[in-house]
Amino acid sequence: MGFVNPSYDDAVPQRGEGGLFLAFEGVEGSGKSTQAGLLADYLRGRDVEVVHVREPGSTPLGERVRSLVLEEVELGIPPWSELFLMLAARAAFLDQVVLPSLAAGRVVIADRFELSTLAYQGAGRGLPLAEVARCNRFATRGVSPDGTVFLELPSDEGSRRQIAAAKRPDRMEQEAREFHERVARGYQEITANVDGLLKVDASGSIQEVQRRVMAALGQRFPETFAPGGFIS
Repeated sequence: MGFVNPSYDDAVPQRGEGGLFLAFEGVEGSGKSTQAGLLADYLRGRDVEVVHVREPGSTPLGERVRSLVLEEVELGIPPWSELFLMLAARAAFLDQVVLPSLAAGRVVIADRFELSTLAYQGAGRGLPLAEVARCNRFATRGVSPDGTVFLELPSDEGSRRQIAAAKRPDRMEQEAREFHERVARGYQEITANVDGLLKVDASGSIQEVQRRVMAALGQRFPETFAPGGFIS
């Protein structure tokens, strides 16, 4: 299994000046939604214009796809169909949310983006990663986050967190343990080839993880995340 970053001749869409695109990635239960929300709140407290979004979702099409892929268990969606549903949602998400927000100079914080597709539909579903990467790049036209926070946590620990939180599992979360182990292994392989990746230990308390996230972002983007801005 290998990861290929294909190139295309079509131009990357204009992003504008001053915006920043960040994504949070990781296995189920690693704390992506929590940490993305805390980061959004932190920036809003500093009068930064923030667009906090989720993927798939955050557009009318994206929310429909989210409902289909995560809730409609009885549909029996085949792996390739699942991939193209995700990418249809991503293309709309890019055009309707990400690019306009970046052009306006806002910070976009996404709960998942392209690495989830490589890990879940690629490694998890067994689709060839090189083909998944090509399809994804076609859907995004080469636009990737400026920085991706990868919350590292064993899949078993993520499952324990979700059980402890009494969270109702969606269609992906209901998959067998072997599926989530493939996703976790896929993430580890894929993240070895990603520019702008910020690996953060997701073990410990929410506050401890947030401090690590802010420290990593402060090193990478000091103009946005000034030192000393951590929670107490």
